[in-house]
Amino acid sequence: MELIWLAGGAGVLVLLLVGLLVWRRGSADARASERAHNEARERDPPVEIGSTYEFGITEFTDHHSGDRVAVGKVEGFVLFTEDVPSSCVEGDAIRAKVTSFNREHTSADATYVGSV
Repeated sequence: MELIWLAGGAGVLVLLLVGLLVWRRGSADARASERAHNEARERDPPVEIGSTYEFGITEFTDHHSGDRVAVGKVEGFVLFTEDVPSSCVEGDAIRAKVTSFNREHTSADATYVGSV
């Protein structure tokens, strides 16, 4: 009977340790994201409104406008690009014209100009 209690206790301990590791990893990701956001707020954007830039598409996401947009970076600065053809996929290099900055100038919206 005592062996069953020990085995059960060990199982609970293992679950707690695994949970702690998963929780710490998630909070490390959150800290890294917050650190990157704060660093972006402290520097001037490396892009200008009206200028065109080339970059690779890192992912697609739903924009606040409700449209699907391509996400990419110029010198670590995030651009959300609208009007990207459905034939474009992650990893494709595109050109986009910057149209506006977000409120804190930590990212910008852009419009697709063409593929590279």
